[in-house]
Amino acid sequence: MDYENLMLGYRFGSQVTFSEPPQTPLGMVGNLLGRSIGSSLEFMEHRDYNAGDDLRRIDWNSYARSDRLAVKLFREEVNPHVDLLLDVSKSMSLNKTKKAAATFALAGFFASAAAESKFSFRIYVTDNGCRVLGRSHLPPLEWDSFELETCVSPADAIQQMPPNWRPHGIRVVVSDLLFPAEPVSFVSQIAGDSAVTIFVQLLAESDTEPPEHGNLRLIDSETAEQLELYIDSISRERYKRNLARHLENYNIAIRRYGAFMTTVIAEQFIQNGRIDDLMQMELIKYSRNV
Repeated sequence: MDYENLMLGYRFGSQVTFSEPPQTPLGMVGNLLGRSIGSSLEFMEHRDYNAGDDLRRIDWNSYARSDRLAVKLFREEVNPHVDLLLDVSKSMSLNKTKKAAATFALAGFFASAAAESKFSFRIYVTDNGCRVLGRSHLPPLEWDSFELETCVSPADAIQQMPPNWRPHGIRVVVSDLLFPAEPVSFVSQIAGDSAVTIFVQLLAESDTEPPEHGNLRLIDSETAEQLELYIDSISRERYKRNLARHLENYNIAIRRYGAFMTTVIAEQFIQNGRIDDLMQMELIKYSRNV
Protein backbone atom coordinates (compact mmCIF):
# COMPACT_ATOMS: atom_id res chain seq x y z
CA MET A 1 0.00 0.00 0.00
CA ASP A 2 1.60 3.25 -1.16
CA TYR A 3 0.30 5.75 1.39
CA GLU A 4 2.74 8.44 0.26
CA ASN A 5 1.27 8.61 -3.25
CA LEU A 6 -2.28 8.10 -1.97
CA MET A 7 -1.86 11.26 0.08
CA LEU A 8 -0.11 13.06 -2.79
CA GLY A 9 -3.18 12.40 -4.93
CA TYR A 10 -5.45 13.39 -2.05
CA ARG A 11 -3.72 16.78 -1.92
CA PHE A 12 -4.10 17.17 -5.68
CA GLY A 13 -7.80 16.29 -5.46
CA SER A 14 -8.45 18.80 -2.69
CA GLN A 15 -8.22 21.52 -5.35
CA VAL A 16 -11.17 20.24 -7.40
CA THR A 17 -14.78 19.18 -7.09
CA PHE A 18 -17.02 17.02 -9.23
CA SER A 19 -19.60 18.79 -11.31
CA GLU A 20 -23.19 17.90 -10.57
CA PRO A 21 -24.34 14.96 -12.72
CA PRO A 22 -25.85 16.52 -15.86
CA GLN A 23 -28.66 13.97 -16.22
CA THR A 24 -30.20 14.94 -12.90
CA PRO A 25 -31.50 18.49 -12.31
CA LEU A 26 -30.70 20.19 -9.05
CA GLY A 27 -33.33 19.39 -6.45
CA MET A 28 -34.22 20.49 -2.98
CA VAL A 29 -32.24 20.31 0.23
CA GLY A 30 -28.94 19.99 -1.57
CA ASN A 31 -29.86 16.70 -3.27
CA LEU A 32 -30.35 15.88 -6.92
CA LEU A 33 -33.65 14.71 -8.36
CA GLY A 34 -33.40 11.93 -10.92
CA ARG A 35 -35.58 11.25 -13.91
CA SER A 36 -36.76 7.84 -12.75
CA ILE A 37 -39.46 7.02 -10.25
CA GLY A 38 -38.47 6.89 -6.61
CA SER A 39 -39.51 8.01 -3.17
CA SER A 40 -38.76 11.71 -2.78
CA LEU A 41 -41.42 14.27 -1.99
CA GLU A 42 -41.81 15.65 -5.53
CA PHE A 43 -45.00 14.29 -7.11
CA MET A 44 -44.76 13.16 -10.74
CA GLU A 45 -48.00 11.49 -11.83
CA HIS A 46 -50.61 8.80 -11.17
CA ARG A 47 -50.78 5.32 -12.59
CA ASP A 48 -53.26 2.46 -12.11
CA TYR A 49 -52.81 0.34 -9.03
CA ASN A 50 -51.14 -3.05 -9.59
CA ALA A 51 -51.20 -5.99 -7.20
CA GLY A 52 -48.21 -5.72 -4.87
CA ASP A 53 -47.98 -1.91 -4.95
CA ASP A 54 -47.36 -0.16 -1.65
CA LEU A 55 -50.81 0.58 -0.21
CA ARG A 56 -49.45 3.77 1.35
CA ARG A 57 -49.10 5.24 -2.15
CA ILE A 58 -52.75 4.80 -3.12
CA ASP A 59 -54.41 8.16 -3.75
CA TRP A 60 -57.67 7.71 -1.85
CA ASN A 61 -58.95 11.15 -2.86
CA SER A 62 -58.60 10.15 -6.50
CA TYR A 63 -60.38 6.86 -5.76
CA ALA A 64 -63.28 8.73 -4.15
CA ARG A 65 -63.65 10.88 -7.28
CA SER A 66 -63.19 8.21 -9.94
CA ASP A 67 -63.92 4.88 -8.21
CA ARG A 68 -60.57 3.72 -9.61
CA LEU A 69 -57.49 2.75 -7.61
CA ALA A 70 -54.42 4.76 -8.55
CA VAL A 71 -51.02 5.18 -6.93
CA LYS A 72 -48.89 8.32 -6.69
CA LEU A 73 -45.50 8.28 -8.35
CA PHE A 74 -42.72 10.51 -7.07
CA ARG A 75 -39.49 11.65 -8.64
CA GLU A 76 -36.46 9.77 -7.39
CA GLU A 77 -34.21 11.64 -5.02
CA VAL A 78 -30.54 10.99 -5.69
CA ASN A 79 -27.76 11.61 -3.19
CA PRO A 80 -24.58 12.39 -5.15
CA HIS A 81 -22.21 9.44 -4.96
CA VAL A 82 -18.94 8.35 -6.62
CA ASP A 83 -18.01 4.70 -7.23
CA LEU A 84 -14.38 4.18 -8.26
CA LEU A 85 -13.43 0.91 -9.98
CA LEU A 86 -9.67 0.53 -9.57
CA ASP A 87 -7.68 -1.88 -11.73
CA VAL A 88 -5.25 -3.58 -9.30
CA SER A 89 -3.72 -6.00 -11.82
CA LYS A 90 0.04 -6.38 -12.10
CA SER A 91 0.09 -4.39 -15.33
CA MET A 92 -0.66 -1.29 -13.23
CA SER A 93 2.74 -1.62 -11.52
CA LEU A 94 4.96 -1.71 -14.59
CA ASN A 95 8.65 -1.82 -13.62
CA LYS A 96 10.79 1.28 -14.10
CA THR A 97 7.74 3.53 -14.49
CA LYS A 98 5.55 5.73 -12.27
CA LYS A 99 2.47 3.70 -13.14
CA ALA A 100 1.97 2.18 -9.68
CA ALA A 101 2.57 5.53 -7.98
CA ALA A 102 0.03 7.19 -10.26
CA THR A 103 -2.54 4.42 -9.66
CA PHE A 104 -2.46 5.10 -5.92
CA ALA A 105 -2.37 8.86 -6.51
CA LEU A 106 -5.46 8.72 -8.74
CA ALA A 107 -7.35 6.76 -6.09
CA GLY A 108 -6.51 9.50 -3.58
CA PHE A 109 -7.34 12.22 -6.12
CA PHE A 110 -10.89 11.02 -6.77
CA ALA A 111 -11.52 10.31 -3.08
CA SER A 112 -10.49 13.87 -2.25
CA ALA A 113 -12.53 15.40 -5.09
CA ALA A 114 -15.60 13.51 -3.83
CA ALA A 115 -14.97 14.76 -0.28
CA GLU A 116 -14.58 18.35 -1.53
CA SER A 117 -17.86 17.94 -3.44
CA LYS A 118 -19.64 16.57 -0.32
CA PHE A 119 -20.37 13.40 -2.33
CA SER A 120 -20.21 9.95 -0.78
CA PHE A 121 -17.43 7.71 -2.12
CA ARG A 122 -16.58 4.03 -2.41
CA ILE A 123 -13.80 2.01 -4.10
CA TYR A 124 -14.07 -1.36 -5.80
CA VAL A 125 -10.79 -3.19 -6.46
CA THR A 126 -10.56 -5.87 -9.14
CA ASP A 127 -9.33 -8.83 -7.12
CA ASN A 128 -11.61 -11.73 -6.14
CA GLY A 129 -14.18 -10.18 -8.45
CA CYS A 130 -14.95 -6.51 -7.88
CA ARG A 131 -14.88 -6.22 -4.11
CA VAL A 132 -15.52 -3.15 -2.02
CA LEU A 133 -12.34 -1.86 -0.44
CA GLY A 134 -12.95 -1.78 3.28
CA ARG A 135 -13.29 1.68 4.86
CA SER A 136 -12.88 3.43 1.50
CA HIS A 137 -15.63 5.86 2.50
CA LEU A 138 -13.06 7.33 4.93
CA PRO A 139 -9.87 9.34 4.17
CA PRO A 140 -7.12 7.23 2.52
CA LEU A 141 -5.05 6.68 5.67
CA GLU A 142 -8.04 4.76 7.06
CA TRP A 143 -8.50 2.46 4.04
CA ASP A 144 -7.87 -1.26 4.17
CA SER A 145 -4.62 -2.16 2.46
CA PHE A 146 -4.49 -3.30 -1.17
CA GLU A 147 -1.73 -4.05 -3.67
CA LEU A 148 -1.39 -4.10 -7.45
CA GLU A 149 -0.75 -7.80 -7.80
CA THR A 150 -3.76 -9.66 -9.17
CA CYS A 151 -3.57 -11.60 -12.45
CA VAL A 152 -7.29 -11.06 -13.10
CA SER A 153 -8.27 -8.37 -15.62
CA PRO A 154 -11.06 -5.88 -14.82
CA ALA A 155 -13.24 -7.52 -17.49
CA ASP A 156 -12.85 -10.94 -15.86
CA ALA A 157 -13.36 -9.46 -12.37
CA ILE A 158 -16.69 -7.95 -13.45
CA GLN A 159 -17.74 -11.34 -14.82
CA GLN A 160 -16.80 -13.05 -11.54
CA MET A 161 -18.57 -10.53 -9.30
CA PRO A 162 -19.82 -7.19 -10.65
CA PRO A 163 -19.77 -4.10 -8.45
CA ASN A 164 -22.92 -3.18 -6.59
CA TRP A 165 -23.04 0.20 -8.31
CA ARG A 166 -25.05 3.02 -6.74
CA PRO A 167 -27.81 3.80 -9.30
CA HIS A 168 -27.63 7.27 -10.87
CA GLY A 169 -24.21 7.95 -9.34
CA ILE A 170 -20.88 8.95 -10.84
CA ARG A 171 -18.68 6.02 -11.86
CA VAL A 172 -14.95 6.34 -12.44
CA VAL A 173 -12.78 3.55 -13.86
CA VAL A 174 -8.98 3.77 -13.51
CA SER A 175 -7.20 1.20 -15.70
CA ASP A 176 -4.67 0.98 -18.50
CA LEU A 177 -7.37 -0.84 -20.55
CA LEU A 178 -4.57 -3.00 -21.96
CA PHE A 179 -6.27 -6.35 -21.45
CA PRO A 180 -8.19 -8.65 -23.81
CA ALA A 181 -11.85 -7.65 -23.77
CA GLU A 182 -14.58 -6.59 -26.15
CA PRO A 183 -14.87 -2.83 -25.44
CA VAL A 184 -18.63 -2.56 -26.04
CA SER A 185 -19.37 -5.41 -23.63
CA PHE A 186 -16.97 -4.07 -20.98
CA VAL A 187 -18.27 -0.50 -21.18
CA SER A 188 -21.92 -1.56 -21.15
CA GLN A 189 -21.46 -3.37 -17.84
CA ILE A 190 -20.18 -0.17 -16.24
CA ALA A 191 -22.08 2.71 -17.81
CA GLY A 192 -25.64 1.42 -17.49
CA ASP A 193 -27.97 3.44 -15.19
CA SER A 194 -25.20 5.82 -14.09
CA ALA A 195 -25.49 9.59 -14.11
CA VAL A 196 -21.92 9.94 -15.42
CA THR A 197 -19.26 7.35 -16.25
CA ILE A 198 -15.61 8.37 -16.64
CA PHE A 199 -12.88 6.07 -17.95
CA VAL A 200 -9.40 7.20 -16.94
CA GLN A 201 -6.86 5.26 -18.96
CA LEU A 202 -3.57 5.33 -17.08
CA LEU A 203 -0.48 4.69 -19.19
CA ALA A 204 3.22 4.98 -18.54
CA GLU A 205 5.36 6.94 -20.98
CA SER A 206 6.87 3.63 -22.12
CA ASP A 207 3.37 2.33 -22.93
CA THR A 208 2.91 5.08 -25.47
CA GLU A 209 6.51 5.45 -26.71
CA PRO A 210 8.34 2.10 -27.08
CA PRO A 211 12.14 2.10 -27.49
CA GLU A 212 13.51 3.30 -30.80
CA HIS A 213 15.41 0.08 -31.65
CA GLY A 214 17.27 -2.86 -30.16
CA ASN A 215 16.78 -6.33 -28.72
CA LEU A 216 14.20 -6.58 -25.97
CA ARG A 217 13.02 -9.27 -23.61
CA LEU A 218 9.36 -8.70 -22.80
CA ILE A 219 7.91 -10.30 -19.67
CA ASP A 220 4.15 -10.42 -19.21
CA SER A 221 3.64 -8.94 -15.74
CA GLU A 222 0.61 -11.13 -15.09
CA THR A 223 1.62 -14.49 -16.61
CA ALA A 224 5.44 -14.23 -16.46
CA GLU A 225 5.55 -15.36 -20.10
CA GLN A 226 8.70 -14.11 -21.87
CA LEU A 227 9.16 -12.98 -25.45
CA GLU A 228 12.39 -12.04 -27.20
CA LEU A 229 12.07 -9.57 -30.05
CA TYR A 230 13.94 -6.95 -31.99
CA ILE A 231 12.46 -3.45 -32.13
CA ASP A 232 13.01 -1.48 -35.32
CA SER A 233 11.18 1.47 -36.85
CA ILE A 234 8.65 -0.80 -38.59
CA SER A 235 7.68 -2.80 -35.50
CA ARG A 236 7.60 0.39 -33.42
CA GLU A 237 5.14 2.04 -35.79
CA ARG A 238 3.07 -1.16 -35.95
CA TYR A 239 2.80 -1.14 -32.14
CA LYS A 240 1.71 2.50 -32.12
CA ARG A 241 -0.92 1.87 -34.81
CA ASN A 242 -2.29 -1.10 -32.91
CA LEU A 243 -2.44 0.93 -29.70
CA ALA A 244 -4.24 3.77 -31.50
CA ARG A 245 -6.74 1.30 -32.99
CA HIS A 246 -7.33 -0.25 -29.56
CA LEU A 247 -8.00 3.16 -28.02
CA GLU A 248 -10.31 4.18 -30.85
CA ASN A 249 -12.37 1.01 -30.30
CA TYR A 250 -12.76 2.04 -26.66
CA ASN A 251 -13.63 5.59 -27.64
CA ILE A 252 -16.35 4.33 -29.98
CA ALA A 253 -17.85 2.11 -27.25
CA ILE A 254 -17.63 4.86 -24.65
CA ARG A 255 -19.32 7.43 -26.89
CA ARG A 256 -22.03 4.88 -27.69
CA TYR A 257 -22.96 4.71 -24.00
CA GLY A 258 -22.66 8.44 -23.37
CA ALA A 259 -19.60 8.02 -21.17
CA PHE A 260 -16.32 9.96 -21.14
CA MET A 261 -12.69 8.95 -21.53
CA THR A 262 -9.33 10.55 -20.91
CA THR A 263 -5.78 9.19 -21.08
CA VAL A 264 -3.45 10.12 -18.23
CA ILE A 265 0.32 9.64 -18.46
CA ALA A 266 1.60 8.41 -15.10
CA GLU A 267 4.82 10.40 -14.99
CA GLN A 268 3.00 13.64 -15.86
CA PHE A 269 0.22 13.15 -13.32
CA ILE A 270 2.69 12.55 -10.49
CA GLN A 271 4.35 15.85 -11.42
CA ASN A 272 1.35 18.14 -11.88
CA GLY A 273 -1.72 16.37 -10.41
CA ARG A 274 -3.97 17.64 -13.21
CA ILE A 275 -6.46 15.94 -15.50
CA ASP A 276 -7.06 18.74 -17.97
CA ASP A 277 -9.42 16.74 -20.19
CA LEU A 278 -11.92 16.32 -17.35
CA MET A 279 -11.74 20.05 -16.73
CA GLN A 280 -12.42 20.79 -20.40
CA MET A 281 -15.33 18.34 -20.40
CA GLU A 282 -16.61 20.16 -17.27
CA LEU A 283 -16.74 16.92 -15.30
CA ILE A 284 -14.52 18.38 -12.58
CA LYS A 285 -13.78 21.99 -11.73
CA TYR A 286 -11.54 23.93 -9.42
CA SER A 287 -12.97 24.37 -5.96
CA ARG A 288 -13.75 27.84 -4.70
CA ASN A 289 -10.81 27.62 -2.30
CA VAL A 290 -8.28 27.56 -5.16
